[in-house]
Amino acid sequence: MKSLAELAAIRDKMKNKVVIREGSNETRVVVGMATCGIAAGARPVLSAFVEGVNEAGLAGSVTVTQTGCIGICQYEPVVEIYESGKEKVTYVKMTPEKAAEVIEKHLKGGKVIEEYTIK
Repeated sequence: MKSLAELAAIRDKMKNKVVIREGSNETRVVVGMATCGIAAGARPVLSAFVEGVNEAGLAGSVTVTQTGCIGICQYEPVVEIYESGKEKVTYVKMTPEKAAEVIEKHLKGGKVIEEYTIK
C-alpha cells in the first residue's frame, strides 16, 4: 500500500491528463480506439496527443478523447479533429511522431497537414 503522500503525488501527476481527456473545449481531438485501432497502434497515438497537448499549453482549449470504431479500419490509427465553426479533419495512419507534428502545425499553427488526411 502506498502512503497518502505517494497517492497524492500520483493523483497530481495524472490530474492534467484526466482533465484533458474529459474537457469540453471548442477543439476536440478524437482518437479511434476500437479493436482495429488499438491493434494498429492507436494507444501510443492517444498518449502522444494527451501528453503533447498538455506540454504545448493547449489544455485550456483542446480536449483529447477517444471513441470506438470510426468505420475506416484500413486507415487506422485514425484521429478526427473537430474545431468550432470548421469542417472536421480526419488524419489517418497516425503515429506518435505524426501526432507531435499535428499538435505543432494544426492545433497550434492552424494549418491542416494535408498529406496525413484522407482524400
